[in-house]
Amino acid sequence: LLDDIVLTHSLFLPTERFLQQLHQQYPWGARRAEGAGLRRKRAVLAVLLHFLETYKGLLQEEESAGKVIKELYLLIMKDTSLYQDLEDEILKLHQLVETVELKVTDETPPPNKQVKPLFRHFRRIDSCLQTRVAFRGSDEIFCRVYMPDHSYVTIRSRLSASVQDILTSVTEKLQYSEEQSAREDALILVTMASSGEKAVLQPSEECVFTTLGINSHLFACTRDTFDSLVPLPEEIQVVPGDTEIHRAEPEEIANHLTAFHWELFRCIHELEFVDYVFHGERGRRETANLELLLQRCSEVQHWVGTELLLCESLGKRAHLLKKLIKIAAICKQNQDMLSFYAVVIGLNNAAISRLRLTWEKLPGKFKNLFRKFENLTDPCRNHKTYREVLAKMKPPLIPFVPLILKDLTFLHEGSKTLLDGLVNVEKLHCIAEKVRTIRKYRSRPLC
Repeated sequence: LLDDIVLTHSLFLPTERFLQQLHQQYPWGARRAEGAGLRRKRAVLAVLLHFLETYKGLLQEEESAGKVIKELYLLIMKDTSLYQDLEDEILKLHQLVETVELKVTDETPPPNKQVKPLFRHFRRIDSCLQTRVAFRGSDEIFCRVYMPDHSYVTIRSRLSASVQDILTSVTEKLQYSEEQSAREDALILVTMASSGEKAVLQPSEECVFTTLGINSHLFACTRDTFDSLVPLPEEIQVVPGDTEIHRAEPEEIANHLTAFHWELFRCIHELEFVDYVFHGERGRRETANLELLLQRCSEVQHWVGTELLLCESLGKRAHLLKKLIKIAAICKQNQDMLSFYAVVIGLNNAAISRLRLTWEKLPGKFKNLFRKFENLTDPCRNHKTYREVLAKMKPPLIPFVPLILKDLTFLHEGSKTLLDGLVNVEKLHCIAEKVRTIRKYRSRPLC
């Protein structure tokens, strides 16, 4: 029950208010020597420990919550003599508060703060060489913002920066004057997809970097030049396929996919799943890592189809199709169901399904194997076949993450959080159980 409440409390009570309630429940002053008061103090200590263990780095984004925790921590430290049989818990609390490094308003950021390049904005070779580390809203990143003439400026920004903050950085880079910014030729921020679809972002929107599509980029322009915006040339021109994929072994490609996706999956905090679906009081500030993994899944699907369609020779195309089915089989063997699903969905694309001559040239063994894969990814009866296979797997494994989000959405929309003013504990328990499965999948390191 404690774990259920800590994981899901943001659905009915914001973090700051939750901690304030905990602070109010702590007896202090004249009552602290009473038996009931001591039991309550120990109960508050247990809740606080579990809360800190669960949230850890996420609390660095919430200054107000950090203040309440520090005040509660100081109260508990004054009463350490009452916890003689709980020395381990007190030591653990001390270590957790130090590890979390909670912020206060008068603190200044460290001068040599590491800046993280957001990998999707740079060349893929650079992105593969980067070690995956968890992103937080206050992290500073490098990102590119393009101009109508396809030149770009590289700005340094917080991941959670608003559109207005990004535009301010761009205008400084372009040395716009204050008069220009205030006039009608002030810059606006636009998302542009490779299809030519574009949308103007509102100044108050936040976390736009991780919500972009896989073929979308940020453009800064004036309202007069908005209609003339076109996608980047490399996105609308047909380019040769990746020759490396024809030379590499399927095992090598599959193992690289698994290792890369494991790093991304490991960086996701379990609470990001709750925040992504339920839009809690923290909004979307802490869902960057989850959004990057979802983008990656979509990217692999499109990569599979693109590489096949760029093969001009029928023989090469049939050979590549056979290799991709092998890659899916090895990913399944590696218990990387995310890569497995992405490859199979990519091969099920309508443009690939229409390649009749290519499929006819595929050996019967691989046709049968692919049919089995289609059955495994069949959504009938709520993905029954996939769920049965997943239940037999032991950690570590990478699940098909979009299905977890679908389950959480169903739980959210299928029942109310509050019934007659009371918290629906059964709903919270079901949500927490789903989050605990993610914890189980990552309970052992990937070899």
